[in-house]
Amino acid sequence: MYIIHSVNKEDFENEIKSGSYGSSSLKNFGFIHCSDLDTYYLVAPKFKNDTKERLLVVIDTDRVNSEIKWENGGTFDYPHIYGLLKKDAIVDTFKHIWSE
Repeated sequence: MYIIHSVNKEDFENEIKSGSYGSSSLKNFGFIHCSDLDTYYLVAPKFKNDTKERLLVVIDTDRVNSEIKWENGGTFDYPHIYGLLKKDAIVDTFKHIWSE
């Protein structure tokens, strides 16, 4: 299964150099916030006013070594990764593009 994570491009590029991603998110929230492909449209508006470029990080859950919990996010359950995300679990990144 694929899940996605939205992140500031500069932050992601700086952190992934170490071979993994998520230390800042783990420090601030205790997990890495993610969405499945069907519900990201509900999360995306939260980032609409960000002034910095964002990326969508595509994650293959079969490659994630850390625990993934689907937890209540209101209307839907969302995947949260409880540990660092190794670089090899990331299958692609895309520039987050806003449509008007």
